[in-house]
Amino acid sequence: MLSRQELALIGVTMLWGTTFLIVQNAVAYSGPLFFVGIRFLIAGALSILFFRRAMAGLTRAELGAGTAIGAAIFLSYSLQTWGLQSISSSMSAFLTALYVPMVPLLQWLVLRRPPRLMSWIGIVLAFAGLMLLAGPDTGAGTFGPGEVATLFCALATAGEIILIGHFARHVDSRRVTAVQLVAAGLLSLVFMPVMGETFPAFSWVWLLTAIGLGLMSCMIQLTMNWAQKSISPTRATIIYAGEPVWGGIAGRIAGERLPALALAGAAFIVVGVLVSELRPPLRRKRCAEAGG
Repeated sequence: MLSRQELALIGVTMLWGTTFLIVQNAVAYSGPLFFVGIRFLIAGALSILFFRRAMAGLTRAELGAGTAIGAAIFLSYSLQTWGLQSISSSMSAFLTALYVPMVPLLQWLVLRRPPRLMSWIGIVLAFAGLMLLAGPDTGAGTFGPGEVATLFCALATAGEIILIGHFARHVDSRRVTAVQLVAAGLLSLVFMPVMGETFPAFSWVWLLTAIGLGLMSCMIQLTMNWAQKSISPTRATIIYAGEPVWGGIAGRIAGERLPALALAGAAFIVVGVLVSELRPPLRRKRCAEAGG
């Protein structure tokens, strides 16, 4: 039987999967940086409201940690939103999922922690899926700007996860959550003139979508913080691996159709994500034999 926490994370993952299609519709009425900025400022304001008592104890270290994580979130969501202007929500969901096998590679490069065997197998499977997703219509094995931006989005998401893991034990998660959401929103608006993006004409579509996604982002973060107190990171990541599947289902309901080769690549990526988080019982077995 699934616990309440596991059911909650499954619900969160289903919500995540639908956001790809929602964002894709919203950016038809707004530039990507403006939309990301408004979305996260709303989420940040709600977090400050919910955590207003805890915010009084904000430290300089927490401000720095939240800003660093917020910068990674800004890169991740801005690149993903920009990519959604030219690729399908289903393709975006599966490419974004590559952040899971990217994490052990970044840990190896930055923290000098070599990947485990299962991580290597997951990386190989995910890379094979990536090759199948590359140019499925033409068979050319090339990416357009939207796909490339989404790959960098996955890389930024992997960096975000590593940063969260680095700071988690030394900060208050409530205060850092609020800071990172506000930082991501502010950075998005600040970079608008740098990227030549102007403020869009008013539309209820981008406004209501930004408010809805802001509420959703705040609720998702609160649920994750609550559920992962009693669920292992490995178990949680396996649940999160369903995100691109739900994104693909939402896209198909909306009329998107990925070619057969792309669907095979998507399957390879999901399997690679799952395999990279498996823990063989060898070490546990050896410990039991040593104790017996």
